[in-house]
Amino acid sequence: MSAALPPSFPMPPDGFGPSELLQLGTGAEEDEPCLRADAARNRARLLEAAGRLVAEHGAAALTMEAVAAEARVGKGTVFRRFGDRTGLLAALLDHSERKFQAALLSGPPPLGPGAPPVERLRAFGCALLRRSIDELDLQLAAEPSAERRHTAAPRRFLLGHLALLLREAVPDGDSELLSHTLLAYLDAALIHHLTAQCGLPPERLRTGWLDLVARVTRTDPAV
Repeated sequence: MSAALPPSFPMPPDGFGPSELLQLGTGAEEDEPCLRADAARNRARLLEAAGRLVAEHGAAALTMEAVAAEARVGKGTVFRRFGDRTGLLAALLDHSERKFQAALLSGPPPLGPGAPPVERLRAFGCALLRRSIDELDLQLAAEPSAERRHTAAPRRFLLGHLALLLREAVPDGDSELLSHTLLAYLDAALIHHLTAQCGLPPERLRTGWLDLVARVTRTDPAV
């Protein structure tokens, strides 16, 4: 039976565009609604430097001093922009989330618009797996508390995106519940357990995602 989403379920409306990306919010931009172009470039450069450090050494090794050295700026510049290490981590996750959302909303297919829904579902999971594995320390450090895990803005956006694709791919299914099921497979804590603690290779997780999408959508497995 077809299960329409209740009005309370957060779904991105038709025409949802890059200008409407969910705001994770670090507080910095609220005080500076019109960042100067050079300041915006400097902030982006600091975040790219921080991202490289996390990818190479993990979130635990990220310091304001290390980011300043990597970006070749003074330490005071990093503190003025992000306040402290917690603010830097929040901004880094926000930066990564915005890029991923932009790819979903306006990037090239199959991750972005223009491909059939099943192809987009496959691409979504593979891309999120890559992102989570690359940023696993950061994702775990920013993991919301249990009572906020399913209501945090980034998760609500991803659930809405999945539900939208599932409505097209499986019109007779309960797209709301199925979106929770699919996103659970891509949970950062589960990925950490499977890769770091169980030793599963990322390719096996990718193959498992493609198999799960095929079973849920009742389509042939991806070649």
